[in-house]
Amino acid sequence: MSIIESLRERRTYYQLNKTLPIAETEIKALVEETTELVPDAFNMKSARVVVALGARQDALWDEIDAAFGGKVAREKIDGFRAAAGTILCFYDETVVSALQEKFPLYAANFPVWANQANGMLQLALWTALRERGIGANLQHYNPVIDERVKALFGLPDTWKLIAQMPFGGIVAAPDPKEKEDIAQRVRWEK
Repeated sequence: MSIIESLRERRTYYQLNKTLPIAETEIKALVEETTELVPDAFNMKSARVVVALGARQDALWDEIDAAFGGKVAREKIDGFRAAAGTILCFYDETVVSALQEKFPLYAANFPVWANQANGMLQLALWTALRERGIGANLQHYNPVIDERVKALFGLPDTWKLIAQMPFGGIVAAPDPKEKEDIAQRVRWEK
């Protein structure tokens, strides 16, 4: 499959279940290799990933529900909880701070670059999962959930949570995408 074909297949799948078409060991290898291969500025390697599966997946979404005290519809949370797992994407502020000190002229850019690298990692993980027949979606319940997530997984305070990616077996496909007028977003100049 070409990268364009893979990007076409990468969609937001909300209806997921715990049945995976590949073994968890394959997902582990996929996440590790993808994390290693995604580039970032100054080769800073600031991205951090936690993959919650099984009981930890359920506990994660219970904690997210508790963090919002019922202000997010339980059906929505239960939909994410029904997935086989969740990839939590972070960047390590310790890495960013060290580079800010080492390269003060670029100091303001390192948090931006860490976020950009994290976005590339999210897309790469999402697309790689889809290539293997796994659906996923991307959520942003941070910063409301940050402290609960760090406590649940015993993570350092320097890990900044960026996104949550529930993934699992596909229960239902999303509706077809509407074709957009891409000229509104892409310009060609000669």
